[in-house]
Amino acid sequence: MELHAGQVAVVTGAASGIGFGIAEALGRRGLTIVLADIEAGALGDAELRIQRLGVATSTMVTDVAERAQVQALRDHVEARFGRVDIVCNNAGVVTDSKST
Repeated sequence: MELHAGQVAVVTGAASGIGFGIAEALGRRGLTIVLADIEAGALGDAELRIQRLGVATSTMVTDVAERAQVQALRDHVEARFGRVDIVCNNAGVVTDSKST
C-alpha cells in the first residue's frame, strides 16, 4: 500500500501504545490523522503530540465495542474530511488473566 500526504487515516486505540505509534508514523508521512480512543484525557494529549508534526488531526472518544459509537466515528470523519483512506482498528484491552 502506498501512503501519500493528505490521505485520511483513522486509528483506534490511538491514545497510547501501538495505536499512538501507528498514528505518529502515519502523521510523519503527512497523512491526516483521526485519533479514536475510549480514554478522553489521553486522547487529547495524543492529539497535541500528533499536531506537532504539522498534520491535520481530529479526535473522537470511541468505544469500538459499541456499534453506534463506531458509526458516529465514521460519520464524524466523513463530515470533517469527506473520506477515509486507511483504517487501523487497533483498539484493545489488556486484562490480568491471573486468578488470585
